[in-house]
Amino acid sequence: MASSMLVFTALAVVSTPFVALVFWNYGLPLLFRIISQTVGITLGWYLRRKTDGRRALILRITEDNEKIFQEKNSSQHSGGSSNNSLRDWETIEGGVSVGTAQNGEKGEQDWDGIVAFFHPFCNAGGGGERVLWAAIRATQKRWPKARCVVYTGDHEVTKEKMLSRVENTFSIHIHPPTITFLYLSTRHWVLPSTWPHVTLLGQSLGSLILGWDAFSLLVPDIFIDTMGYAFVLGLSKMLFPDMPTGAYVHYPTISTDMLDSLDPSTSVGGQGVNAGKGVGAKGMAKRNYWKAFAAIYSWMGASVDAVMTNSTWTQGHIKKLWGPRREARKKDHPIAVVYPPCAVRELEAQIPVDEANEERREKVLVYIAQFRPEKNHTLILNAFAEFVASGGEASKDAKLVLVGSVRDDADSKRVYQLRLLVNELHIKDQVIFQLNASWPDILQWLSKAYVGVNGMWNEHFGIGVVEYQAAGLICVVHDSGGPKIDIVTEVDGEPTGFHATTSTEFAEGFEKALSLPDPLSVRRRARISATRFTEEEFARKWLAQMEYLVALKKSNS
Repeated sequence: MASSMLVFTALAVVSTPFVALVFWNYGLPLLFRIISQTVGITLGWYLRRKTDGRRALILRITEDNEKIFQEKNSSQHSGGSSNNSLRDWETIEGGVSVGTAQNGEKGEQDWDGIVAFFHPFCNAGGGGERVLWAAIRATQKRWPKARCVVYTGDHEVTKEKMLSRVENTFSIHIHPPTITFLYLSTRHWVLPSTWPHVTLLGQSLGSLILGWDAFSLLVPDIFIDTMGYAFVLGLSKMLFPDMPTGAYVHYPTISTDMLDSLDPSTSVGGQGVNAGKGVGAKGMAKRNYWKAFAAIYSWMGASVDAVMTNSTWTQGHIKKLWGPRREARKKDHPIAVVYPPCAVRELEAQIPVDEANEERREKVLVYIAQFRPEKNHTLILNAFAEFVASGGEASKDAKLVLVGSVRDDADSKRVYQLRLLVNELHIKDQVIFQLNASWPDILQWLSKAYVGVNGMWNEHFGIGVVEYQAAGLICVVHDSGGPKIDIVTEVDGEPTGFHATTSTEFAEGFEKALSLPDPLSVRRRARISATRFTEEEFARKWLAQMEYLVALKKSNS
């Protein structure tokens, strides 16, 4: 008996390290996963119960508003008048397919669930907001009975004012009865000013607070982030594993190019606002911090059911970051490129590309971009100075116009520094600053300019470059990102513009663009190229992803 106990004790002692190792590698992660899933699902159940009342209220109010809207329209029609907003709603996107089911037949239009869009800054009026409103419009058209909810932090803006601005700014007509705004109270947690240090991580952690705020207001049937808050998408899957999620990614919060730019010895070590900052002890700490953040970002983003990116460049980086984990989680729905909707049709209608307008073109190079550091206005000014100093025929009487918005004091100081640089380069008489230009002013420049310029390294897409092409401008753009891969590409084997990296290459590009023997043919090809980025194309691709999410919701119900 004693010998048996001795043997048992010896085996226990010998096997303890192995048991501990197995538990550490397999048992502990499994235990943590079980606990976290249990806690997450419990909190999700609590939030659903908490917001059931508001959900019922939204369904009832939207139904009542739809009846009032239809009755008002019927009475106006019977009286011989027509409601302009409804007429626009009925006719808009008439040529766009409402979508197809997976078997190729016309999909059902009777889905009446709630789609929530997470866009805390929806009143900003930029390209990201154009994507949001075009997506909502397409969704409303495809599923007229669905309810669209927008989580926003714009407390000072009523629904009526919001929709009026959308119509005036983007010429997008949202159907009022089926859209609801829910107002977040914690938006300050995602502001850069709240996190002066470790900003990337701080804003992402702050977005978790903002996400909890959103789900405390309403738990939707489908949740879509259109601003780039991957951590909120990860949170939604922890709380509601069966709720379909979608993401429209304008740019990755962190990318391999950002990491490589820290190292001055790499091919991109001299590019971007963090160029070469990965040296020394401080640089090493920054590099390790970014790598750790990239790992967390990948883990959070990999949970999304339908991922859309605004460009091939963004798609490539998201595939690198999220792809391996998506495969491990059996997320086999492809990451799709859905180009943002651009004002191509409006520019086509406003600006002719023909021989008559060619005569009105002036020797003007226009750069439309906010006065932010990454837009690299300094590069373009140095390039233009080289171009002028070359003394070629093309450079005589040429002018460079910098069109952009000034958001704050930092932008104002940046413009002041650029004006000083213009004086130092002796090109003051040939450079025009057009600050906070209105859309009509921008149209004027696009109609008479000769060349469109873009100097940003790794521009994620480049809506401004699309507008150049739609207006018939000959583009000289940075040889990277969306402008290189997606936009300024060949049509029928012929170029639509030029690419450059250094100031000398840009100067050479300006010379080539202004010396073309047949510029009108290049302008026509550029306009053809721009048709890939219309609102109709966006709606078609957006609805393909939405149909997947709706089908997923139906299968999970």
